[in-house]
Parts: sequence; C-alpha cells; structure tokens
Amino acid sequence: MSDKILMKHMAFFGYHGVFEEENRLGQKFFIDATLELDTKPAGLRDDMNLSVSYGDVYEVIKEIVEGKPLNLLEALAENIASEVLGRFSLIQGIKVTVKKPEAPVPGIFDYFGVEIYRKRDA
Repeated sequence: MSDKILMKHMAFFGYHGVFEEENRLGQKFFIDATLELDTKPAGLRDDMNLSVSYGDVYEVIKEIVEGKPLNLLEALAENIASEVLGRFSLIQGIKVTVKKPEAPVPGIFDYFGVEIYRKRDA
C-alpha cells in the first residue's frame, strides 16, 4: 500500500524506562507514526468518514505514552501499534518510531529509539 497519513515529531512526557529515576522523574518522548490506508475514496469524495482522523490517532498515542510506565521502548512502540490497529479498522499498517532524547547514557547524542512496522493480520 502506498497511501499514508504522516504524523511526525509528536512530543509527550512519560515515565518509561528501566531505571527507577526514569519512572519517578519522567522525560520527553518523541513519536512518529506512519499510517497505511487507502486514502483514494476519501480524496475522491472529500469525505472524512472514508478516512482516519489523525487527531483521533494522536489522542490514542498520547494516552499510551502519557499512561502506564513501561520498561522498554520496544513495549511502548508495540502498545501504540497494537492499539491503533485495534481501534481504526481502515488502517492496514503502521510504522511507529519512538525517540528518547534524554536516555540515561553518558555521552553526546540526539536520541536513542526504536522503529517497528506492524500490519493488520489478513
């Protein structure tokens, strides 16, 4: 599928990480999501009912990132992908990137992160 809705550099404050300080103090997380779906019907008819509201998807992602603390970025990405695919039946695939710019690693870096791709089971 080549049609996509792009959601880039969404910023949230969450409490994810392996270390107790991360769970207590929290930190910033940046999320990118690429939603794969057929946008042609919505585009031809100019009808939002034939597409997915990126505002609604944003709220789902926000709820997860700002919600229950998880140890791993991998778990955060999996939860986002699973919940979005579960709630929005028009989405056929999703790429999720989770970036952690304040990871507790001594060094100079932009961020550490994970990127996953999941698609709807046939």
